[in-house]
Amino acid sequence: MSTAAKTTLATTALGTISIILFVHFQQTADKAAMHQGVIRDMEQQRIKRERQADFEMQRQLEEEYRKLQTVSDGEK
Repeated sequence: MSTAAKTTLATTALGTISIILFVHFQQTADKAAMHQGVIRDMEQQRIKRERQADFEMQRQLEEEYRKLQTVSDGEK
């Protein structure tokens, strides 16, 4: 085998291995980024549920306050 053939073979093998490694690491990075997106979405949903619960509790307290106001206004 000539030197040019050996060089060509080594270059193509190195290029192929490099491409395979790059694709593998890129897929791993993409998967991690997608997973972070899922975690972020779950956190946003949790915060939304907490805010909704706070809103409901505040609304109930407001209704109780208004009832007490109407009762105390009726006594005057």
